[in-house]
Amino acid sequence: MPRYPQAVLVSCPVPWDESYAMNEELFREEVRLVLAAGFRHVYVFGTGGEGYAVDTARFERVVGVFREATAQPGVSAMVGVIGLSTPAIVERLRIAHDAGFRAFQISLPSWGPLNDDELLRFFGDVCGAFPDSAFLNYNLPRTKRVLRGADYARIIQVVPNLVATKTTGGGLDSGEDLVRTAGELQHFMGEGNFAHGSMFGECSLLSSYGELTPERTWEYFGAGRRRDVGRLFQLQTEFQRLNTDLWKPVRPGPHMDGAFDKMLVKLGMLEDFPLRLLPPYQSFDDADYRACRQALESYAEWLAQPALDGRTPPVS
Repeated sequence: MPRYPQAVLVSCPVPWDESYAMNEELFREEVRLVLAAGFRHVYVFGTGGEGYAVDTARFERVVGVFREATAQPGVSAMVGVIGLSTPAIVERLRIAHDAGFRAFQISLPSWGPLNDDELLRFFGDVCGAFPDSAFLNYNLPRTKRVLRGADYARIIQVVPNLVATKTTGGGLDSGEDLVRTAGELQHFMGEGNFAHGSMFGECSLLSSYGELTPERTWEYFGAGRRRDVGRLFQLQTEFQRLNTDLWKPVRPGPHMDGAFDKMLVKLGMLEDFPLRLLPPYQSFDDADYRACRQALESYAEWLAQPALDGRTPPVS
């Protein structure tokens, strides 16, 4: 039995105004719409949420507003922290902990890859500093070390409050490795690998497209929970086709993850949502938005159709 409930996890990117201050009204409205779509596991400040770029003043302000906006029964809200050292990460975690959060998303320090001893010390020191809290490890190549099932199997023996991972890369072999080797953790996988992970046991969905198409997201998650192989892999293919067609007409990158996440919020929930990223990173512009909007026209029916099984979104 995993340490964290099976769920759909959705990011809430932060809208910045022209002076790079948070547009609080839009942020609160975004969170309201995400919760209204049935999503109960939400977070701020992953890579898509610009957790790598935000300064302490903005971090404190956003965390305070996010706490107010998510302080509802049945909502599990998580704050991400990205830093280059244990002290820097613990300092930010303390701010969010003092604000009332007890669920956190952490990444490995990325200046240099951690060795095995450093890995155990990092999780022990960070998670051990907040024994009343639950931690999800955002497991991605930017940290210079992608953890495998065997790594997590060692960590969970000594870190009881590491409860989940977020791993959106890898295919069938990665899904099998994580779920079968470290099944005590809840593994959140993206649209591209959730179908693979679901074939080997319980896993969860880290949804990039939840704010664009809640119906398809809930249907995909439900198919994974039931191991409805036909519908599960059909939806995986449809998400992949959408992903290719949606981003084909925009300006060539590289773009940070947040550029894509903010575009999806603007396309799906809040047309007034600004696309700008904190400097120096380049965001999409209005021409890119119009191109994406046009690309979506051929998907209008698919995006709007109700879930085929007629079920309402499950609330975990």
